[in-house]
Amino acid sequence: MGEENKSVDAINFFSIMTIMSFLITIPISAITEPATIGLVASGAIPNEIVTKALYAALFFHAYQQLSYAILNRVSPVTHSVGNCVKRVVVIASSIIFFQNPVSPLNLAGAGIAISGVYMYSMAKRLSTKWSKDKIVENDEPKHVD
Repeated sequence: MGEENKSVDAINFFSIMTIMSFLITIPISAITEPATIGLVASGAIPNEIVTKALYAALFFHAYQQLSYAILNRVSPVTHSVGNCVKRVVVIASSIIFFQNPVSPLNLAGAGIAISGVYMYSMAKRLSTKWSKDKIVENDEPKHVD
């Protein structure tokens, strides 16, 4: 019989660490927050709040899993730029949907983030074009005079 690959990839490792962290945190929470656990158990905190907290935890875990999967496929710099774009989108959505007030400093920060992402994408595009041109230039036959 062949040997099986028993290594754990980054996404599975993250899942295992999350489960272990949750299990370790349960007794610590029970010791440090017994009143809150009692309120949840007695029904003093509405089920809707508990359900929304569980959904938030589930979606955050899914976001982290997706982030790990993307990081396995792109460079760390590209991943960081993507996070920057995500933050700008979240801020813009917050302004549009929730009518959050925006100060000039907020607008300046969003403008800097957007221009940074734009400059990075242009630099990457030029770098890719430059390296392709160099490859083509090096592949051309050399003429001897």
